[in-house]
Amino acid sequence: MQTILNAISSAAIIAPAAVGFTLLFALFRFANFAVGALMTLGAFACWTLNVPVGLPLWLAAPGGMAVAAAGLWLADRLAYAPLRAAGGATLLLVSIAVALVVENALRLGYGGQIRGFDLPLSRPWVLGPVRLAPEQLGVIAVSAASVAGVMLWLSLSRWGRAVRAAADDPTLAAVRGVPVGKIHAAGIAGAGALVGLGGVLAGVDLAIEPGLGWALIIPVLAAAILGGVGSPMGAVLGALLVGLAEEVTALVMSPSYKAAVGFVVIVLALLLRPYGLLGRELVRK
Repeated sequence: MQTILNAISSAAIIAPAAVGFTLLFALFRFANFAVGALMTLGAFACWTLNVPVGLPLWLAAPGGMAVAAAGLWLADRLAYAPLRAAGGATLLLVSIAVALVVENALRLGYGGQIRGFDLPLSRPWVLGPVRLAPEQLGVIAVSAASVAGVMLWLSLSRWGRAVRAAADDPTLAAVRGVPVGKIHAAGIAGAGALVGLGGVLAGVDLAIEPGLGWALIIPVLAAAILGGVGSPMGAVLGALLVGLAEEVTALVMSPSYKAAVGFVVIVLALLLRPYGLLGRELVRK
């Protein structure tokens, strides 16, 4: 039970960013490796509002999400949009460069010190063999609520349906009157907010430092690929499975090997089911 609870907690950190990553892939057709760095940007923005400014975490978190969304929009305008026609491989390389720029800008501004949020001290709840920290429960609840909200928005709202149409076939969507440019902007804002939230949740559980994004991007990619890149529900399922795989590995091996689980998941998924558990197989004619 403790392993399952820890897996859910790990998945709660990964899931929002994995959904944001897969939403960006669905709209723009390239793997955005800058997602990890933008998670770090959101965590540092939230820390700035929480510790130096003094806002409680629940008020600082939306600020971190907004900064990450603004960072993603700025990267799109300056780096991705001018090279959109060059193809996914070029944009992937550009996203790695964006990640390095963001990381080094954070290192220049904040230094290399490890930081943490200002959270009240609390005892974990003990239920038989299971120990649950209040922060852990908060991370799970916030992550579940945010992901469920995105799913409902994509399924039920007019803008959500327009996002799905633009992701499936932007040319046909434009012919049918869908404002693809505005839809892309809405997708960037939503994905950036999710990525920023993932950074905030990671900061609650982990130490905040400029290189945090490189530790987070592999589990996020593994969750998105395993679930099916382009499928938000698949990203959530992938996050749960990656979290469970990490915790089971920690039971039988040193916890330091948890970082390698994401690589193994990516390799196995690409070999056995390259379109993911809930993704659609591409048929080439």
